[in-house]
Amino acid sequence: MLSTNSAETECIYDRESELRALDETKSGVKGLVDAGVEKLPRIFIHEHHRLNKYSVCSEPKFSIPVIDLQSIDIKDASVRGRVTDEVRNACEKWGFFQVVNHGIPLTVLDDMIGGIRAFHEGDLEMKKQFYNREFSNKNVVYNTNFDLYKVSSSTNWRDSLNVVLLPRRPDPEELPAICRDILLDYTERVQALGGILFELVSEALGLNPNHLKDMGCTDGFLLEGHYFPACPEPEITLGTSDHSDSSFLTVLLQDQMGGLQVLHENQWVNVTPIKGALIINVGDMLQLISNGKFVSVIHRVRANNTDARTSIASFFRTHLPPENSSRVYSPIKELISEDNPPKYQEITIKDLVEHYYNKGLNGVSALEFFSINY
Repeated sequence: MLSTNSAETECIYDRESELRALDETKSGVKGLVDAGVEKLPRIFIHEHHRLNKYSVCSEPKFSIPVIDLQSIDIKDASVRGRVTDEVRNACEKWGFFQVVNHGIPLTVLDDMIGGIRAFHEGDLEMKKQFYNREFSNKNVVYNTNFDLYKVSSSTNWRDSLNVVLLPRRPDPEELPAICRDILLDYTERVQALGGILFELVSEALGLNPNHLKDMGCTDGFLLEGHYFPACPEPEITLGTSDHSDSSFLTVLLQDQMGGLQVLHENQWVNVTPIKGALIINVGDMLQLISNGKFVSVIHRVRANNTDARTSIASFFRTHLPPENSSRVYSPIKELISEDNPPKYQEITIKDLVEHYYNKGLNGVSALEFFSINY
């Protein structure tokens, strides 16, 4: 049985047992809500000094850049150059930006949000078929908190459906029927958009448009469909705790609930949802190969007590063995010099992902472990 945060249970709190109790229900955070929980179980309470380490920006209109891709196919070098400059500025200063007029219809975005929400709000016995904590040999995994048992991590108020799509493409029959068709449609469109984004990012780095694709940055593709139920005490927990992404690039689709915050100049900046927009952010692997020119920024998701929040994060990187190859990545040689020596070690994606999963979402960038100290 999970204890609540009352003083009466302080002396009998056993974190490991309560984590195991949550895990064994296979119903996640949604199961707690369905059971009528009114006080947060102790495992979800985040330390006050971590929750409030940085202040929240008080300027409501201050947010990440918005980039319009509508004219990107026009054979006009000046138009392409303007968009490339905007991408460079966003990747250098923010590590985040939103794209509009990206070519994916609003109906597809809405249906994808609806499909993932329908899965998480669907029949428990259906969801239990996908519940697992073993990622290495499964294409489809549903669970709560991939880092549930990590000592350094606080438990987050969210459940997730994880789907590996490249290079280990799943059989459609492996996918949940309730969201199968829209998931396949949406991910095909995001992969196509990813090709455009990597061209722009390559050009923003001063490289050939195909440079990053030729390095294998688009070879892997992993989707995570997150569900954040309405929380009875949102002020003492998080939907997703402080972290950076391990990808080259991440494409995020979110509903209109809000809650995403990006750490910028030592303050949390709220990312206001724009209907039809997609959020793009630099991941750790792109920061590494760009030698720190583009930044993988810490971000988090606040819990709320109004309604459930749904988001879909698409990560461009390979996942876990056996699909992770032995390909070594290091700062791109064209971006280093005597005055700008390599800041990071040569690593494989396997090295980064294993370290990332072992440390959990503890607010510390995985790249710190791979930095070169001169």
